[in-house]
Amino acid sequence: MIPGQVHSRTASALAAVERAMAELRRGGIVLIRDDDGGGGLVIAAESCGPRALQRLQGLAQGAPVLVTTRRRAEAIGMEIPPHIAGGMGETNKPITLDLPEGVPVDVILQPHEIVPPDHKGAAARHVALRQLSRPVASHAPLIAQTAIELAKLARLLPAVVLGPLSRDPNNKRRDWARDQDLIYVDAADILAYEDTASRTLQQVAQAHVPLEGAENARILAWRPSDGGKEHLAIVVGEIDPTEPVLIRLHSECFTGDLLGSLRCDCGVQLRGAIAELAKQGSGVLLYLAQEGRGIGLVNKLRAYELQDDGFDTIDANEQLGFDADERIYAPAATMLARMGIQRVRLMTNNPEKIRGLERYGIEVAERVAHAFPANGHNENYLRTKAERSGHLL
Repeated sequence: MIPGQVHSRTASALAAVERAMAELRRGGIVLIRDDDGGGGLVIAAESCGPRALQRLQGLAQGAPVLVTTRRRAEAIGMEIPPHIAGGMGETNKPITLDLPEGVPVDVILQPHEIVPPDHKGAAARHVALRQLSRPVASHAPLIAQTAIELAKLARLLPAVVLGPLSRDPNNKRRDWARDQDLIYVDAADILAYEDTASRTLQQVAQAHVPLEGAENARILAWRPSDGGKEHLAIVVGEIDPTEPVLIRLHSECFTGDLLGSLRCDCGVQLRGAIAELAKQGSGVLLYLAQEGRGIGLVNKLRAYELQDDGFDTIDANEQLGFDADERIYAPAATMLARMGIQRVRLMTNNPEKIRGLERYGIEVAERVAHAFPANGHNENYLRTKAERSGHLL
Protein backbone atom coordinates (compact mmCIF):
# COMPACT_ATOMS: atom_id res chain seq x y z
CA MET A 1 0.00 0.00 0.00
CA ILE A 2 1.45 3.39 -0.97
CA PRO A 3 1.96 6.07 1.73
CA GLY A 4 -0.66 8.37 0.21
CA GLN A 5 -3.32 5.71 0.64
CA VAL A 6 -2.34 5.22 4.29
CA HIS A 7 -2.47 8.98 4.94
CA SER A 8 -5.85 9.29 3.18
CA ARG A 9 -7.33 6.45 5.25
CA THR A 10 -5.96 7.97 8.47
CA ALA A 11 -7.33 11.41 7.62
CA SER A 12 -10.72 9.89 6.81
CA ALA A 13 -10.82 8.03 10.14
CA LEU A 14 -9.90 11.15 12.09
CA ALA A 15 -12.51 13.21 10.26
CA ALA A 16 -15.21 10.62 11.01
CA VAL A 17 -14.46 10.82 14.73
CA GLU A 18 -14.43 14.64 14.65
CA ARG A 19 -17.87 14.64 13.00
CA ALA A 20 -19.14 12.18 15.61
CA MET A 21 -17.85 14.39 18.44
CA ALA A 22 -19.58 17.44 16.96
CA GLU A 23 -22.82 15.50 16.56
CA LEU A 24 -22.78 14.38 20.20
CA ARG A 25 -22.15 17.92 21.39
CA ARG A 26 -25.16 19.27 19.50
CA GLY A 27 -27.46 16.55 20.86
CA GLY A 28 -27.56 14.36 17.74
CA ILE A 29 -27.44 10.58 17.31
CA VAL A 30 -24.24 8.76 16.33
CA LEU A 31 -24.08 5.19 15.02
CA ILE A 32 -21.05 3.24 16.28
CA ARG A 33 -20.13 -0.12 14.73
CA ASP A 34 -17.36 -2.50 15.80
CA ASP A 35 -15.31 -4.85 13.61
CA ASP A 36 -17.50 -7.83 14.55
CA GLY A 37 -20.71 -6.23 13.34
CA GLY A 38 -21.99 -5.09 16.73
CA GLY A 39 -23.47 -1.64 16.86
CA GLY A 40 -25.45 0.93 18.75
CA LEU A 41 -27.02 4.36 18.49
CA VAL A 42 -25.62 6.89 20.94
CA ILE A 43 -26.71 10.25 22.37
CA ALA A 44 -24.76 12.18 24.99
CA ALA A 45 -26.77 12.21 28.23
CA GLU A 46 -26.14 15.89 28.90
CA SER A 47 -27.46 16.96 25.49
CA CYS A 48 -30.22 14.37 25.11
CA GLY A 49 -33.48 16.20 24.48
CA PRO A 50 -36.96 14.56 24.33
CA ARG A 51 -37.12 14.71 20.53
CA ALA A 52 -33.71 13.04 20.02
CA LEU A 53 -34.55 10.37 22.62
CA GLN A 54 -37.86 9.63 20.91
CA ARG A 55 -36.10 9.27 17.56
CA LEU A 56 -33.48 6.96 19.05
CA GLN A 57 -36.22 4.78 20.52
CA GLY A 58 -37.81 4.55 17.08
CA LEU A 59 -34.57 3.55 15.35
CA ALA A 60 -33.10 1.21 17.99
CA GLN A 61 -33.77 -2.53 17.97
CA GLY A 62 -34.25 -2.85 21.69
CA ALA A 63 -34.85 -0.76 24.78
CA PRO A 64 -32.36 2.09 25.23
CA VAL A 65 -30.04 1.89 28.24
CA LEU A 66 -27.97 4.43 30.10
CA VAL A 67 -24.20 3.91 30.04
CA THR A 68 -21.80 5.72 32.34
CA THR A 69 -18.55 4.94 34.11
CA ARG A 70 -18.43 2.93 37.28
CA ARG A 71 -17.23 5.92 39.30
CA ARG A 72 -20.11 8.06 38.03
CA ALA A 73 -22.64 5.35 38.82
CA GLU A 74 -21.27 5.01 42.35
CA ALA A 75 -21.24 8.79 42.80
CA ILE A 76 -25.01 9.00 42.32
CA GLY A 77 -25.67 6.14 44.71
CA MET A 78 -25.54 2.97 42.59
CA GLU A 79 -24.52 -0.33 44.12
CA ILE A 80 -22.60 -2.27 41.49
CA PRO A 81 -23.07 -6.07 41.76
CA PRO A 82 -19.83 -8.12 41.84
CA HIS A 83 -20.57 -9.84 38.52
CA ILE A 84 -20.74 -6.43 36.81
CA ALA A 85 -18.16 -4.50 38.81
CA GLY A 86 -15.13 -5.95 37.00
CA GLY A 87 -11.76 -6.93 38.35
CA MET A 88 -8.37 -5.34 38.75
CA GLY A 89 -7.63 -2.77 36.05
CA GLU A 90 -11.33 -2.16 35.45
CA THR A 91 -12.00 0.28 38.25
CA ASN A 92 -13.73 2.77 35.95
CA LYS A 93 -15.24 0.45 33.37
CA PRO A 94 -18.53 1.38 31.63
CA ILE A 95 -21.67 0.44 33.58
CA THR A 96 -24.97 -0.18 31.79
CA LEU A 97 -28.15 0.85 33.61
CA ASP A 98 -31.80 0.17 32.89
CA LEU A 99 -33.61 3.27 31.67
CA PRO A 100 -37.31 2.75 32.50
CA GLU A 101 -39.74 4.76 30.42
CA GLY A 102 -40.39 8.15 31.95
CA VAL A 103 -37.16 8.36 33.92
CA PRO A 104 -35.34 11.60 33.06
CA VAL A 105 -31.92 11.08 31.56
CA ASP A 106 -30.50 14.07 33.42
CA VAL A 107 -30.63 12.13 36.71
CA ILE A 108 -27.19 10.81 35.78
CA LEU A 109 -25.87 14.38 35.68
CA GLN A 110 -26.49 15.04 39.38
CA PRO A 111 -23.07 15.22 41.10
CA HIS A 112 -24.28 13.08 44.00
CA GLU A 113 -27.50 11.92 45.60
CA ILE A 114 -27.64 14.64 48.26
CA VAL A 115 -30.52 17.00 47.46
CA PRO A 116 -32.02 19.48 49.94
CA PRO A 117 -35.39 18.07 51.10
CA ASP A 118 -37.28 21.23 50.19
CA HIS A 119 -35.70 21.42 46.74
CA LYS A 120 -38.28 21.41 43.95
CA GLY A 121 -38.23 18.08 42.12
CA ALA A 122 -36.15 16.29 44.76
CA ALA A 123 -38.75 13.54 45.24
CA ALA A 124 -38.94 12.89 41.50
CA ARG A 125 -35.16 12.62 41.23
CA HIS A 126 -35.06 10.23 44.18
CA VAL A 127 -37.62 7.97 42.49
CA ALA A 128 -35.68 8.17 39.23
CA LEU A 129 -32.47 7.24 41.00
CA ARG A 130 -34.11 4.25 42.66
CA GLN A 131 -35.43 3.07 39.30
CA LEU A 132 -32.04 3.48 37.69
CA SER A 133 -30.33 1.48 40.41
CA ARG A 134 -30.44 -1.72 38.41
CA PRO A 135 -27.12 -2.23 36.65
CA VAL A 136 -27.33 -4.85 33.94
CA ALA A 137 -24.70 -6.77 32.00
CA SER A 138 -24.08 -5.13 28.65
CA HIS A 139 -24.65 -7.18 25.51
CA ALA A 140 -22.21 -4.95 23.61
CA PRO A 141 -19.42 -4.02 26.04
CA LEU A 142 -17.10 -2.73 23.30
CA ILE A 143 -19.80 -0.39 21.96
CA ALA A 144 -20.49 0.85 25.50
CA GLN A 145 -16.79 1.44 26.14
CA THR A 146 -16.37 3.21 22.81
CA ALA A 147 -19.42 5.41 23.38
CA ILE A 148 -18.00 6.59 26.71
CA GLU A 149 -14.64 7.29 25.05
CA LEU A 150 -16.37 9.34 22.34
CA ALA A 151 -18.17 11.42 24.99
CA LYS A 152 -14.85 12.07 26.72
CA LEU A 153 -13.20 13.08 23.45
CA ALA A 154 -16.07 15.53 22.91
CA ARG A 155 -15.33 17.01 26.38
CA LEU A 156 -18.75 15.91 27.61
CA LEU A 157 -19.60 14.03 30.78
CA PRO A 158 -18.97 10.28 30.37
CA ALA A 159 -22.65 9.32 30.24
CA VAL A 160 -24.63 8.31 27.14
CA VAL A 161 -27.95 6.83 26.11
CA LEU A 162 -27.32 3.73 24.01
CA GLY A 163 -29.88 2.19 21.67
CA PRO A 164 -28.94 -1.39 20.72
CA LEU A 165 -28.81 -2.58 17.11
CA SER A 166 -28.79 -6.10 15.71
CA ARG A 167 -25.52 -7.54 14.43
CA ASP A 168 -24.39 -6.38 11.02
CA PRO A 169 -22.04 -9.06 9.62
CA ASN A 170 -22.38 -7.74 6.05
CA ASN A 171 -21.49 -4.16 6.95
CA LYS A 172 -24.67 -2.55 5.67
CA ARG A 173 -24.99 -0.14 8.60
CA ARG A 174 -23.06 2.62 6.85
CA ASP A 175 -25.62 2.80 4.04
CA TRP A 176 -28.49 2.58 6.55
CA ALA A 177 -26.97 5.42 8.57
CA ARG A 178 -26.70 7.53 5.43
CA ASP A 179 -30.37 6.84 4.60
CA GLN A 180 -31.37 7.86 8.15
CA ASP A 181 -29.15 10.97 8.07
CA LEU A 182 -27.04 9.66 10.96
CA ILE A 183 -23.32 10.14 11.61
CA TYR A 184 -21.52 6.78 11.28
CA VAL A 185 -18.17 5.97 12.89
CA ASP A 186 -16.14 2.80 13.45
CA ALA A 187 -15.36 1.86 17.06
CA ALA A 188 -11.72 1.15 16.21
CA ASP A 189 -11.27 4.68 14.88
CA ILE A 190 -12.63 6.18 18.12
CA LEU A 191 -10.38 4.05 20.31
CA ALA A 192 -7.32 4.90 18.20
CA TYR A 193 -8.18 8.58 17.77
CA GLU A 194 -5.83 10.16 20.34
CA ASP A 195 -2.77 8.23 19.19
CA THR A 196 -3.64 8.66 15.51
CA ALA A 197 -4.14 12.42 15.86
CA SER A 198 -0.84 12.64 17.74
CA ARG A 199 1.06 10.77 15.03
CA THR A 200 -0.27 13.11 12.33
CA LEU A 201 0.77 16.37 14.03
CA GLN A 202 2.54 18.69 11.64
CA GLN A 203 4.01 22.14 12.15
CA VAL A 204 1.74 24.61 10.36
CA ALA A 205 3.09 28.01 11.48
CA GLN A 206 5.85 29.69 13.45
CA ALA A 207 6.66 33.24 14.46
CA HIS A 208 9.14 35.19 16.57
CA VAL A 209 7.21 36.37 19.66
CA PRO A 210 9.25 38.28 22.27
CA LEU A 211 7.99 37.27 25.71
CA GLU A 212 8.32 39.02 29.03
CA GLY A 213 11.51 37.60 30.47
CA ALA A 214 12.36 35.71 27.25
CA GLU A 215 12.65 38.06 24.30
CA ASN A 216 14.39 35.53 22.06
CA ALA A 217 11.39 33.22 21.71
CA ARG A 218 9.54 31.58 18.87
CA ILE A 219 6.10 29.95 18.91
CA LEU A 220 5.54 26.91 16.67
CA ALA A 221 1.96 25.76 16.02
CA TRP A 222 1.17 22.08 15.43
CA ARG A 223 -2.04 20.67 13.97
CA PRO A 224 -3.22 17.08 13.30
CA SER A 225 -4.31 16.09 9.80
CA ASP A 226 -8.01 16.31 10.70
CA GLY A 227 -7.66 19.96 11.74
CA GLY A 228 -8.41 19.05 15.37
CA LYS A 229 -6.79 20.25 18.60
CA GLU A 230 -3.70 22.38 18.04
CA HIS A 231 -0.68 22.32 20.34
CA LEU A 232 2.11 24.89 20.65
CA ALA A 233 5.85 24.77 21.17
CA ILE A 234 7.49 27.83 22.74
CA VAL A 235 11.17 27.71 21.81
CA VAL A 236 13.50 29.97 23.79
CA GLY A 237 16.96 30.64 22.36
CA GLU A 238 18.76 28.22 20.04
CA ILE A 239 18.44 24.60 21.10
CA ASP A 240 21.10 21.95 20.50
CA PRO A 241 19.35 18.60 19.88
CA THR A 242 22.66 16.72 20.20
CA GLU A 243 22.50 17.44 23.95
CA PRO A 244 19.59 16.82 26.37
CA VAL A 245 17.24 19.79 25.88
CA LEU A 246 15.61 21.52 28.85
CA ILE A 247 11.86 21.22 28.36
CA ARG A 248 8.58 21.73 30.19
CA LEU A 249 5.25 20.04 29.38
CA HIS A 250 2.47 22.45 30.28
CA SER A 251 -1.22 21.57 29.86
CA GLU A 252 -3.32 24.61 29.05
CA CYS A 253 -5.20 26.17 31.97
CA PHE A 254 -7.49 29.04 30.99
CA THR A 255 -8.21 30.01 34.58
CA GLY A 256 -4.63 29.85 35.82
CA ASP A 257 -2.62 30.87 32.74
CA LEU A 258 -4.87 33.69 31.49
CA LEU A 259 -6.93 34.84 34.48
CA GLY A 260 -4.35 34.27 37.19
CA SER A 261 -6.54 31.90 39.22
CA LEU A 262 -5.16 31.13 42.67
CA ARG A 263 -6.92 27.73 42.88
CA CYS A 264 -4.00 26.06 41.11
CA ASP A 265 -0.31 26.70 40.45
CA CYS A 266 -0.53 26.59 36.66
CA GLY A 267 0.03 30.29 35.97
CA VAL A 268 3.15 30.57 38.09
CA GLN A 269 4.45 27.29 36.67
CA LEU A 270 3.99 28.58 33.11
CA ARG A 271 5.69 31.92 33.68
CA GLY A 272 8.34 30.38 35.92
CA ALA A 273 9.22 27.81 33.25
CA ILE A 274 9.62 30.45 30.54
CA ALA A 275 11.84 32.50 32.86
CA GLU A 276 13.97 29.45 33.66
CA LEU A 277 14.40 28.56 29.98
CA ALA A 278 15.63 32.09 29.34
CA LYS A 279 17.95 31.95 32.35
CA GLN A 280 19.47 28.66 31.11
CA GLY A 281 19.87 30.13 27.61
CA SER A 282 17.58 27.79 25.69
CA GLY A 283 14.81 25.23 25.92
CA VAL A 284 11.29 24.32 24.87
CA LEU A 285 7.91 24.64 26.57
CA LEU A 286 5.21 22.49 24.99
CA TYR A 287 1.77 24.04 25.55
CA LEU A 288 -0.64 21.12 25.27
CA ALA A 289 -4.35 21.49 24.53
CA GLN A 290 -5.66 19.34 27.38
CA GLU A 291 -7.44 21.66 29.79
CA GLY A 292 -8.41 20.39 33.23
CA ARG A 293 -6.13 17.35 33.14
CA GLY A 294 -7.79 16.38 29.88
CA ILE A 295 -11.49 16.76 30.82
CA GLY A 296 -12.03 20.19 29.25
CA LEU A 297 -12.82 23.61 30.67
CA VAL A 298 -16.55 23.10 31.27
CA ASN A 299 -15.99 19.87 33.16
CA LYS A 300 -13.15 21.50 35.12
CA LEU A 301 -15.59 24.16 36.29
CA ARG A 302 -18.03 21.40 37.27
CA ALA A 303 -15.22 19.79 39.24
CA TYR A 304 -14.57 23.14 40.95
CA GLU A 305 -18.19 23.14 42.15
CA LEU A 306 -17.62 19.74 43.73
CA GLN A 307 -14.37 20.94 45.28
CA ASP A 308 -16.35 23.76 46.90
CA ASP A 309 -18.48 21.01 48.48
CA GLY A 310 -15.39 19.43 50.05
CA PHE A 311 -14.04 17.03 47.40
CA ASP A 312 -10.36 17.19 46.48
CA THR A 313 -9.25 17.52 42.85
CA ILE A 314 -9.02 13.75 42.29
CA ASP A 315 -12.34 12.89 43.93
CA ALA A 316 -14.09 15.71 42.07
CA ASN A 317 -12.94 14.40 38.68
CA GLU A 318 -13.98 10.89 39.67
CA GLN A 319 -17.39 12.05 40.93
CA LEU A 320 -17.99 13.36 37.42
CA GLY A 321 -17.03 9.93 36.06
CA PHE A 322 -13.57 10.67 34.73
CA ASP A 323 -10.25 9.14 35.70
CA ALA A 324 -8.15 11.26 38.05
CA ASP A 325 -6.01 12.37 35.10
CA GLU A 326 -7.11 11.94 31.48
CA ARG A 327 -4.04 13.49 29.85
CA ILE A 328 -1.83 11.75 27.31
CA TYR A 329 1.69 12.65 26.25
CA ALA A 330 1.81 11.25 22.73
CA PRO A 331 1.40 14.75 21.19
CA ALA A 332 4.38 16.02 23.19
CA ALA A 333 6.55 13.11 22.07
CA THR A 334 5.60 13.62 18.42
CA MET A 335 6.38 17.33 18.54
CA LEU A 336 9.75 16.73 20.19
CA ALA A 337 10.70 14.00 17.73
CA ARG A 338 9.83 16.20 14.75
CA MET A 339 11.95 18.97 16.20
CA GLY A 340 14.85 16.50 16.30
CA ILE A 341 14.79 16.20 20.11
CA GLN A 342 15.19 12.68 21.50
CA ARG A 343 16.82 13.37 24.91
CA VAL A 344 15.47 15.88 27.40
CA ARG A 345 15.93 17.40 30.83
CA LEU A 346 12.33 17.55 31.98
CA MET A 347 11.11 20.29 34.33
CA THR A 348 8.42 18.52 36.32
CA ASN A 349 7.30 17.23 39.70
CA ASN A 350 5.03 14.65 38.09
CA PRO A 351 6.56 11.16 37.57
CA GLU A 352 3.74 10.31 35.13
CA LYS A 353 5.08 12.88 32.68
CA ILE A 354 8.44 11.10 32.73
CA ARG A 355 6.76 7.74 32.10
CA GLY A 356 4.52 9.31 29.46
CA LEU A 357 7.41 10.62 27.39
CA GLU A 358 9.51 7.49 27.75
CA ARG A 359 6.52 5.38 26.71
CA TYR A 360 6.71 7.13 23.33
CA GLY A 361 10.45 6.91 22.87
CA ILE A 362 11.75 10.18 24.36
CA GLU A 363 14.61 9.67 26.80
CA VAL A 364 14.38 11.69 30.02
CA ALA A 365 18.02 12.16 30.98
CA GLU A 366 17.22 14.25 34.06
CA ARG A 367 14.26 15.47 36.09
CA VAL A 368 14.52 19.15 36.98
CA ALA A 369 12.41 20.18 39.99
CA HIS A 370 9.77 22.81 39.22
CA ALA A 371 7.76 23.82 42.31
CA PHE A 372 6.41 27.07 43.75
CA PRO A 373 5.11 28.04 47.21
CA ALA A 374 1.41 27.85 48.06
CA ASN A 375 -0.50 31.12 47.77
CA GLY A 376 -3.10 30.83 50.52
CA HIS A 377 -5.77 29.37 48.21
CA ASN A 378 -4.16 26.26 46.72
CA GLU A 379 -2.77 24.45 49.78
CA ASN A 380 -5.27 21.57 49.46
CA TYR A 381 -4.65 21.40 45.71
CA LEU A 382 -0.89 21.04 46.21
CA ARG A 383 -1.35 18.60 49.10
CA THR A 384 -3.52 16.37 46.91
CA LYS A 385 -0.88 16.46 44.18
CA ALA A 386 1.76 15.26 46.63
CA GLU A 387 -0.22 12.78 48.71
CA ARG A 388 -2.52 11.23 46.11
CA SER A 389 -0.90 11.82 42.72
CA GLY A 390 2.70 11.19 43.76
CA HIS A 391 4.03 14.60 42.74
CA LEU A 392 7.51 15.29 44.08
CA LEU A 393 6.77 18.51 45.93
